[in-house]
Amino acid sequence: MSAAPAIAGTSRPHTCHPVGMMRIWAVIVAMVFAVGLPAGNGAAVPAGVPATPGLGPAGTSLMHADLWSTDSTPFPGPGRSARLLASSVPGGACAATFVGGDAMPVSLCTQYIGISPPAFAVSTVTLFDPTSAAPVSRLQLTKGGLLGGVYGYLDDRDRVVVADGSGAILRVAHRKSPTGWRLYIDERTDVSGHIPSGDAITGLAPDFSGRIWFATTHGVVGTVDGSRIRSMHLPRGEDLGNGLTIRASGASILTTHALYEMHAGGDGVPRVVWRRAYDRGPARKPGQLTWGSGTTPTYFGPGGDGWVAIVDNGARPQLIVYDSDTGSTVCRMPAFGTSGQGTENSIMAWGRSLVIPSTYGYQYPPMAVTGPSVPVDAPFLGGSTRIDVSDNACRRVWENGDRIASLPHLSRADGLIHALGYGPYIPGSIQQVGPIYYLATDFATGKRVRTLGVGQGPLDEPLELTGTIGRDGTMWQATVGRMLKIGR
Repeated sequence: MSAAPAIAGTSRPHTCHPVGMMRIWAVIVAMVFAVGLPAGNGAAVPAGVPATPGLGPAGTSLMHADLWSTDSTPFPGPGRSARLLASSVPGGACAATFVGGDAMPVSLCTQYIGISPPAFAVSTVTLFDPTSAAPVSRLQLTKGGLLGGVYGYLDDRDRVVVADGSGAILRVAHRKSPTGWRLYIDERTDVSGHIPSGDAITGLAPDFSGRIWFATTHGVVGTVDGSRIRSMHLPRGEDLGNGLTIRASGASILTTHALYEMHAGGDGVPRVVWRRAYDRGPARKPGQLTWGSGTTPTYFGPGGDGWVAIVDNGARPQLIVYDSDTGSTVCRMPAFGTSGQGTENSIMAWGRSLVIPSTYGYQYPPMAVTGPSVPVDAPFLGGSTRIDVSDNACRRVWENGDRIASLPHLSRADGLIHALGYGPYIPGSIQQVGPIYYLATDFATGKRVRTLGVGQGPLDEPLELTGTIGRDGTMWQATVGRMLKIGR
């Protein structure tokens, strides 16, 4: 396979024949998804989020922006004055990007071709130049039968905390020497004794007491407190496809069958506080990776974490909001009206408001998904909706037709939703071929305020990857072939 040379040599992808471009796309994304694709340092602390020991700068240290998985940031994004400032071709797709207190962007990437040792589709930590967006250092992680190396966060020493394929949790630091930047493993904690053969870590997050929580694909949930490791196993047959959401009193974990609220006491053993099964539907839907809910649980509402929200996988999926303490239902309603009926994306939250993007019909490569979908395929119509929640009711505020193709972020500073996406749906068109846009949408109205062309598919297919918005308003966003630096 020669995905990396194909990327590097595709300077004008829009001039290629669509069939050839689809072949390039298929090779690239198959390798990416074969391995599991997918917050003080002086930064302003998001309102309501308690200080977290061991976590890096607020807003730029976690895939979902904060431990409550609100996908909202305290910083303004590129917005109405957006322009593409720089880009690079890192030779891989970067599933999550963090920005440390030293302003250095660092990403968890799937490198198409590894060097040490030689291999295809290897997980790496990649450090980028904050001005040019060029990669300045890479560290290749151990590859196992299943690789958990695209899940992690940034700690308070600007180290990436990540799980590798050997069943270890690493702290990867960086430093500059006379010969340039270097990434290296600063600490390593072996948790392989708690992970059955054929399983892998799919969620990793710190809690408010300084422990690290981890969860695996097949339902092991554990904590790491120094050298002490404790774990338990959820019911067999319940798998996890998304990350962990943390609050002061515990964690919210969503499996392919049910939502769990969990707590770890002084002994560190995670225990179930409550469990709520949901409608997982008859099969996986097109535009989702697994059979079950595609959302990461989102804490929001009273006190910042008084409620927890998910979207189920019913024929007409429901937004369900639960009381975080008791598991009682606060409200529920159809998640979408005119949008596609399903989502693999995380829910954005601000105050008592939620924004849900649809991914129904989004074309993932076959190697990425688990089991057949029903129907086999569907057009990717897109759409996003805002729903406000009161003490006993949900109310739709707006719904639009945005075809978002990255994991979007909501800025509480500028009131805009920032993402990459496509233009309007054209019947018969190929999803991965054509212009890719930076989109800025008004949270208050759902109206688009900025559309900026930033690339062409398949080189710049957003692949539902996660970006981040830094303190300076720069949006770092990976695509299947490039790292984009979008600013003002």
